Amino acid sequence: MTADSKRIAITGGFGFLGWHTACRLRALHQVEPVRLGREDFADPALLAAKLADVDAVIHIAGVNRADSDAAVEQGNIDLATTLSAALREIARPVDVVFANSIQAQLDNPYGRGKAEAARIVKEAAVELGGHFADLLLPNLFGEHGRPGYNSFVATFAHEVAAGRTPSVTGDREIELLHAQDAAAALIEALGSDVCEVVPAEAIAISEVLRFFLETHELYATRGEVPDISTPMRRNLFNTYRAAAFPDMWPVSPQVHGDNRGDLYETVRAHGGTGMAFMSTTLPGQKRGEHYHLHKVERFFVVKGEAEIELRRLLHDDVVSFRLSGDKPSFVDMPALWVHNIRNVGDSELITMFWADQLLDMDNPDQFPETIAQEATA
Repeated sequence: MTADSKRIAITGGFGFLGWHTACRLRALHQVEPVRLGREDFADPALLAAKLADVDAVIHIAGVNRADSDAAVEQGNIDLATTLSAALREIARPVDVVFANSIQAQLDNPYGRGKAEAARIVKEAAVELGGHFADLLLPNLFGEHGRPGYNSFVATFAHEVAAGRTPSVTGDREIELLHAQDAAAALIEALGSDVCEVVPAEAIAISEVLRFFLETHELYATRGEVPDISTPMRRNLFNTYRAAAFPDMWPVSPQVHGDNRGDLYETVRAHGGTGMAFMSTTLPGQKRGEHYHLHKVERFFVVKGEAEIELRRLLHDDVVSFRLSGDKPSFVDMPALWVHNIRNVGDSELITMFWADQLLDMDNPDQFPETIAQEATA
């Protein structure tokens, strides 16, 4: 059974990885998962009721910080115990994918808690006739991670975006995996009995910081796109852009004017693919109403009056910008944000669009959704 035909619940569905997983299910599988949070685990009857009709559970909820090591270990065990009791309450086969940690292989409080949690949930799932997949995830990073909590990458991104320079102590290589890649692995494992470490990419802590500092120098001060020719660099760039949004925008380039007219740059990119295209939009008309999982996209208003609206996927708050061709400027669309542009003037709107991906009609990384559409998951 594929994800497209399953009714899926996500524990920890409002956290960092839970949000990324829900976004991916929505984009690629047209699935609106049941997202479970702390209040659901605080009420066993409520948890069982919300799981009553699901075919599969992606168990992401966990405890990685607490007042004591013992609380970290026991917290993960308690979550697994509560979930297992709810599964037994509904008393039918439910497939479970567990977002475990590579630390489950280590003898530390967090690792022991995750290992025991895997054992507890597997026992319940198998007992009821369901499949159990155990995926050991490395260090995760990505858009909208919490600084000081989810990973050092989130902390570095927010610090650098704010104009500060964090320091590195104990530099070493870390296995990193983008949250969308982790979500893809969890979804792919639905209905299977795999137990495996999800592959990641090793990168030095200092290299991550260096990328952010170089990006900030190019992007925040001049609007130039750094070298994003590899998936890791693109994913780090998108992580930085999420940390900088919305305060950095709109950006206005230096305009060189003389008696012939005006001259200004629209895009300067330092590595990777890219394509540019132009559009005209009549008064009152709108373009966009979609989002991307990874694509970097720039809206540059050349002539006319425009309003750009953006909404983070599965959220309701809308951010808007007014741009005018009288002061040429642009806004870059963050990944996983629904966006549109509307002509709010009385004359034709001319917009230049730039994207880092060459258009592939078979895999456009573009998913329709309106700004007005409320989060339903």
